[in-house]
Amino acid sequence: MSKQIQVSGLDAYYGSHKAIEDVSMTIEPRSITAFIGPSGCGKSTFLRTLNRMHEVIPGARVEGKVLLDGEDLYGSTVEPVSVRRSIGMVFQRPNPFPTMSIYENVAAGLRLNGRVSKSESDGIVEESLKGANLWNEVKDRLNKPGAGLSGGQQQRLCIARAIAVKPQVLLMDEPCSALDPISTLAIEDLMVKLKDEYTIVIVTHNMQQAARVSDRTAFFNLDGQGKPGKVVEMDETSRMFTNPSQKATEDYITGRFG
Repeated sequence: MSKQIQVSGLDAYYGSHKAIEDVSMTIEPRSITAFIGPSGCGKSTFLRTLNRMHEVIPGARVEGKVLLDGEDLYGSTVEPVSVRRSIGMVFQRPNPFPTMSIYENVAAGLRLNGRVSKSESDGIVEESLKGANLWNEVKDRLNKPGAGLSGGQQQRLCIARAIAVKPQVLLMDEPCSALDPISTLAIEDLMVKLKDEYTIVIVTHNMQQAARVSDRTAFFNLDGQGKPGKVVEMDETSRMFTNPSQKATEDYITGRFG
């Protein structure tokens, strides 16, 4: 069951550098939320704070709160590994494990949850590949290397790997930026289907993509060079793209800067 994320007063740092400042927002369950904004404004940093991937970088830390259905993900008793199991991540470039087969790529995360029988594993792999709309393309070559698939197929394989462990939230950091237009549309169609089960958050530089797939959009921006990124505006995507409340948002969406 997908869950709501509530963020309040979040600052993120790399050492002494503050990358984002005072971000507060609610991300609704079973929806797609898009983060847009110019390069370097903290969109991907903020995305990574939502499942504590940010803190794998030495010297990185956050202040503020991230709640998943009321539970503080940065609470002292909360294990980062359990957070990342609940909140999966799909990266900009497809990253299947190069030495593993298609089957092993999808099953890789299951080992984190303890021992799984072969029949259980078979069922989850098939279900996950079907969920990622990839099963029919690979069912006869599950033992072939995952890295041998096309770029778009590799990205769907990574999505299958992410959903195999039954997360509640899927984070996607520019999931289509390395893909051709046909593969991009396939991933977008998949996102829209997956939101029936998952809360989905995407970072994208593609305004048309944000307009096509997301329910709500947050616009991040910088006040100046070296300043932390902030959320300028967050609203229903249809309203944001037709009648933004901030001039900076309108300028970015219409291509006047960024």
